[in-house]
Amino acid sequence: MRTVVAGLLTTALLAVVVPAVAPPATATGTPRTSARQVRLDGVTVDLRAGTRQVVTVNHTSGHHARVTYWARKHGEWIRRMRAADGRIGYGGLVLAENRRQGTGTTPLGTFRLPSAFGTHARRDGWALGYRRIRRGDFWVEDNKSKYYNRYRNKRQGGFRWRLPVSDPNGSERLTDYPVQYEYSVVTSFNSHQVRHRGAGIFLHVNGDGATAGCVSAPRPFLRGLMARLDPDRVPVIAIGR
Repeated sequence: MRTVVAGLLTTALLAVVVPAVAPPATATGTPRTSARQVRLDGVTVDLRAGTRQVVTVNHTSGHHARVTYWARKHGEWIRRMRAADGRIGYGGLVLAENRRQGTGTTPLGTFRLPSAFGTHARRDGWALGYRRIRRGDFWVEDNKSKYYNRYRNKRQGGFRWRLPVSDPNGSERLTDYPVQYEYSVVTSFNSHQVRHRGAGIFLHVNGDGATAGCVSAPRPFLRGLMARLDPDRVPVIAIGR
């Protein structure tokens, strides 16, 4: 989801140990969808089987958030990187199941981080599936397309790529955002393609301010994260209040 504004950088390399398991809790009262939960930096994380990497997003004020990368080692969660100047959507936070496309809201909850894309050629050490942005690449936001909430090139067809961004079904041309999408990690939000719930919720580089629904963080944080995320460690992002 493209940013409306983006910005400054504040990152720190840290090593803080947190117990691996905390008492189960759900802020919304909804049923648990994972085997267990843990609270990291005040954010409830629904762990998937095998999860050993977590990014937490703790809303601090307005469209600002603290974004932290955690790794599990020897049964404990260790804080490895933190960005104080993270961003969320201009519309604030909303329960994932209540989100609507075009509202600028960021969904609450825990989502997988399955792949990434960006402006660079793939680098040694990047373990996530990765695609370099090229001309004609879009993230499909056309609610009538079977490729809704998918990466697609206009030459492949299957969506109304000619629609302007201002159209409710206008898709996002990825090359239009070379700053934000220099490094961008895909989340599993709405991977089941519920129409009108929204598409293109990523973790990407800050622009000048609020996003249009994504989470963003300073460039050094994203660059460091790209070198660390490993699909074998089942990484997730947990977005909290």
